[in-house]
Amino acid sequence: MSSPGVDGDPKPPCLPRNGLVKLPGQPNGLGTASITKGTPAAKNRPCQPPPPTLPPPSLAAPPPRAALAGGLCPQAGLPLGGPALAPVPGPPVERPPLATDEKILNGLFWYFSACERCVLAQVCKAWRRVLYQPKFWAGLTPVLHAKELYTVLPGGEKEFVNLQGFAARGFEGFCLVGVSDLDICEFIDNYALSKKGVKAMSLKRSTITDAGLEVMLEQMQGVVRLELSGCNDFTEAGLWSSLSARITSLSVSDCINVADDAIAAISQLLPNLAELSLQAYHVTDTALAYFTARQGHSTHTLRLLSCWEITNHGVVNVVHSLPNLTALSLSGCSKVTDDGVELVAENLRKLRSLDLSWCPRITDMALEYVACDLHRLEELVLDRCRTSG
Repeated sequence: MSSPGVDGDPKPPCLPRNGLVKLPGQPNGLGTASITKGTPAAKNRPCQPPPPTLPPPSLAAPPPRAALAGGLCPQAGLPLGGPALAPVPGPPVERPPLATDEKILNGLFWYFSACERCVLAQVCKAWRRVLYQPKFWAGLTPVLHAKELYTVLPGGEKEFVNLQGFAARGFEGFCLVGVSDLDICEFIDNYALSKKGVKAMSLKRSTITDAGLEVMLEQMQGVVRLELSGCNDFTEAGLWSSLSARITSLSVSDCINVADDAIAAISQLLPNLAELSLQAYHVTDTALAYFTARQGHSTHTLRLLSCWEITNHGVVNVVHSLPNLTALSLSGCSKVTDDGVELVAENLRKLRSLDLSWCPRITDMALEYVACDLHRLEELVLDRCRTSG
């Protein structure tokens, strides 16, 4: 359908744009009207020229940064619509396998015992690197036998083993079994931390002499805890020449040459002694009289094990010289009777632990003394005691 123009030429009707159709004027005088064919938002909107043609996305120039930030499209003049563009993913982050993830292994290895950790450290280098941290070995003491200290070379010569693994784990104490003076010197020379880093040293069933004991304590300046067990080649003179005032804990057991004079050396040379454990068959009551007021302030633990010659008189010397004891053992002191226990109960009121095992002369009367006077006692050992009802 067409309408005549001003010059009489037919005029093409207005093409529909955006859902609108413009109709020519009607003779009824109502003027032009618009008919909506689209959405209500487009109602009564005048006919518009066609929008400019946009090039395909692949040919269009990239929009400026302002347009990407939410501004107007520079070509169409229209706000950018649609969802935001997803970020371009980068290369994937590589994570270590779970079996070698140190964070996981640090938590996992706490569930294993010390013996199991020794085996696990041999699995691979990653596990050994994690397990060789000192936190996994705190409070443990490695035991090295004399035959384990050397490697036999093809020519028959012996070479001292590499102890770097022990240094990495930060052990503060060592127990050497069956060693000689030469073995101890080799240990000091080949273990870099021996002179300062080792705090505790234990020698068992060894042939160390007075000279070896003196060299060890002179070179290993960090040792404050010393244990000598089954060492029959050093004498009391070796204790006089080697004991240092820095020692706070001393244990001597089953050493044939230890007698009263050894206790005299201990009492005079160790003013800071906090713990003494003594197992000697030839120590008498006289030795216990050597303790002075210096030990009375510092010594809190005394263990007299199988000291067969100790009687109630020796107990008298103990309670007067060491009034601050919190732990006392008279295990195997077979000559101590109820009277000796009464002395302990009346004078050592700070005791928390008392061991009367293997004391055949202890009866129920001794238990009555303990119950009446030792109110702080937490541990009482009566194994193999013969009591009467």
